[in-house]
Amino acid sequence: MSEAILLEVSDLGRDYDRGRVRALHEVSFSAQRGQTLALTGPSGCGKSTLLSLIGLLDRPDRGRVQVDGIDLAGVRRGADFRARRVGFVFQFHHMVPTMTLQENVEAPMLALGVPLAQRRARAAQLLDSMGLGARAGFLPTHVSGGERQRAAVARALVNRPALLLADEPTGNLDSRAGEQVIELLVGHARSQQALLLVATHNPDIAAAMDRRIELLDGRRV
Repeated sequence: MSEAILLEVSDLGRDYDRGRVRALHEVSFSAQRGQTLALTGPSGCGKSTLLSLIGLLDRPDRGRVQVDGIDLAGVRRGADFRARRVGFVFQFHHMVPTMTLQENVEAPMLALGVPLAQRRARAAQLLDSMGLGARAGFLPTHVSGGERQRAAVARALVNRPALLLADEPTGNLDSRAGEQVIELLVGHARSQQALLLVATHNPDIAAAMDRRIELLDGRRV
């Protein structure tokens, strides 16, 4: 794998229902550090499945995924791998409702053993950069949907991941809040030389990415 290549997906396949449903058909592509990619296609085409396999939330039936030269088939502690290398942003923010925005953003750093003072400082800086400094002590139910999603982006970025995966991250937001979220994700990819993959139905978001990978019925078009 070239030093510039961060992700390599080779003949990736995934079946469900004891092989009766083929969600992905031998999908292959590679992507470099600093790139932004859109995963497009109709609902049920395999976008979320592909992101789950790349992010070690699921395992493939065929093919392989390499991240930064590491074959994910050999990774036994998926949670540790994700904590160090992968950031996720979902359509539904999945914030812990009993924790403040600050505490939610701090949480991923616990897996890396980041000291308390450093966790607080880094989370506060990220929230402030996203215009959420005054909301840091609020529970997720006490802020708007756009603010919750921006906090979810902060949580995904707090460990400075090399690989950022976003599954319909603007699906529940108005146009302005959605633009803010995409700007934050792209900004991280550019500034940190990270790779961003965004699954989206939105043609404007897809057009803003460097590349597009289109899926149809689990196949790359």
